[in-house]
Amino acid sequence: MSLSSLSLDTKPRFALGGPFNRRYPQLNHPRSSLSYSAKRQAISASLSVAADSTATESISRIESLSQVSGVLGCQWGDEGKGKLVDILAQHFDIVARCQGGANAGHTIYNSEGKKFALHLVPSGILNEDTTCVIGNGVVVHLPGLFKEIDGLESNGVSCKGRILVSDRAHLLFDFHQEVDGLRESELAKSFIGTTKRGIGPCYSSKVIRNGIRVGDLRHMDTLPQKLDLLLADAAARFPGFKYTPEMLREEVEAYKRYAERLEPYITDTVHFMNDAISNKKKKVLVEGGQATMLDIDFGTYPFVTSSSPSAGGICTGLGIAPRAVGDLIGVVKAYTTRVGSGPFPTENLGTGGDLLRLAGQEFGTTTGRPRRCGWLDLVALKFSCQINGFASLNLTKLDVLSDLNEIQLGVAYKRVMAPVLTLSLVIFVFLKNLKWSMRPCLDGTLTFPQSETTLIFQRLHSNTLRGLKNLWVCLFITLVLGQVVMPLYINDF
Repeated sequence: MSLSSLSLDTKPRFALGGPFNRRYPQLNHPRSSLSYSAKRQAISASLSVAADSTATESISRIESLSQVSGVLGCQWGDEGKGKLVDILAQHFDIVARCQGGANAGHTIYNSEGKKFALHLVPSGILNEDTTCVIGNGVVVHLPGLFKEIDGLESNGVSCKGRILVSDRAHLLFDFHQEVDGLRESELAKSFIGTTKRGIGPCYSSKVIRNGIRVGDLRHMDTLPQKLDLLLADAAARFPGFKYTPEMLREEVEAYKRYAERLEPYITDTVHFMNDAISNKKKKVLVEGGQATMLDIDFGTYPFVTSSSPSAGGICTGLGIAPRAVGDLIGVVKAYTTRVGSGPFPTENLGTGGDLLRLAGQEFGTTTGRPRRCGWLDLVALKFSCQINGFASLNLTKLDVLSDLNEIQLGVAYKRVMAPVLTLSLVIFVFLKNLKWSMRPCLDGTLTFPQSETTLIFQRLHSNTLRGLKNLWVCLFITLVLGQVVMPLYINDF
């Protein structure tokens, strides 16, 4: 497999006067006045000691992305997709969500350091020139959406005219969340470990064709009958679910109020997206929720989500043609985490996992639950690349590993017929004596001491890793300080 190089912008990320610079004022340093070429040479010099000539020549600033590009997760979620979307959104006219719901938690910050935990609103909302689209593949919990909008506007982020909700998106009701909890209780020891946000039950309503869509709120005369059908179905399925006529009346009255407030946001997003792409030549960035290993078809079934967070979900969740979709960026954490139940081949159940959790602050944005932590799984990563055809990978949270003397990479699974993948079935490569210091330069870039950089590359090119010889990974490192996006190429490891 060969992953091609990708460039995003001819201007450096720390360019003075740009939206990105205003968002991250810590980059306002006297050395930021260096010319772009000088900074580029400095970056190349800091890495050229380790890379071969081909890799060195490939190190350059990001120049261009396709008109329709996407950011997708490679693992089990929580890779840092929201942060990357927030960074890239200034270069796009539209940022769109195509699947999932409030089970996706993306954390971003404004220029004052204010934290925003978004679940439904696309992460491009902090960029004032960006239109945010919630596509037909998303399931929408209106109270949660309005809470996010209120939180954004109370902190000075204008949402008026900037958020569009598909009239084909399905509505997620509070009773879907109640049913989600009942379903988990019913499964007992075999529970999936969902976020209990009602995502699965809402998609179930969609699939059995008794769901209610956003566009149905424009026809309030038929809403009581449709809600009655949904509530009666839930009561028949789960003895613990109590359905009364009073519950129906309360829901109808609540959604009359919601419908009035939502009306300015409701849009035929299929027409909007295709018109923006074909006629207006707008640039679109698709923000994926969850990740490939949670895909309903390609993930660790049945411990998966109820939608398609891989490349195919872009077309079905937005109503755009496959040929319109260009570059896809896969986001991968330098180690691996997972929330909830299910196989996790490289999980570290010892003190190492605890150290990763504390150093990386690995607690769920949506649930607050501690994340299960382990080493980078290159087998799962290669599988994600096959499924999605990524143009590049964005490696995040590399700094979390910077104080470790030893890290491990899962490079293969043993050919053992077992119902569940466990730690004992993984072949690891140990990279020892790797402790290094990641320190930012004054211009916001990153340097490694020469000897340590050389050691890292020698380890990555060692004979031990030749089993993955055909994998060419283009790593985009999102730095912690300054959020500078820098390409790093590793050949034949």
